[in-house]
Amino acid sequence: MSNSLIVRPLSDSDDLVALTHDVIRAGYASQAARGLRYWATHQSPEDTAARFAAGHGLVAEANGSIVGTITSRPPQPTSDVERYRDPKVWTLCQFAVAPAFKGQGIGRALHAAAMALAVEHGAATMMIDTAALATDLIDMYRRWGYVEVGTHDWRPKTNYLSVLMRWDLL
Repeated sequence: MSNSLIVRPLSDSDDLVALTHDVIRAGYASQAARGLRYWATHQSPEDTAARFAAGHGLVAEANGSIVGTITSRPPQPTSDVERYRDPKVWTLCQFAVAPAFKGQGIGRALHAAAMALAVEHGAATMMIDTAALATDLIDMYRRWGYVEVGTHDWRPKTNYLSVLMRWDLL
């Protein structure tokens, strides 16, 4: 990636319609083509706004265009996932890179910024979940340092069993 990559907090002036369609939905289109119904495959701009509001939204900007996003969420006391209720556990969601920009280090840059933000706010552990059938993503997260710690079934919101993965920050 060129030196023009900027990872920054989501701004009120960012176009959530374009971000939803051109980054999030497009970024998950290959998973949808495999039959996996991630929330991101069909979420609305209002869903995007609500997911950002539940945490700290970050975007990756290249040459003035948003090309990636991630949301780092603080502990979720009412989560269905017991581990997500732990006061020292943060989670990642809404993690997407526009297809034309994949493989250029944008996902890693977003991930690093989200991890740093969580540590700054006192997180001891970062967790992420993804479809058990998305072995490519699971393998990538393993390479990045995550370990599998369980599963969770979000159905009927999704159509798959999720793998829970954690990374100890401290």
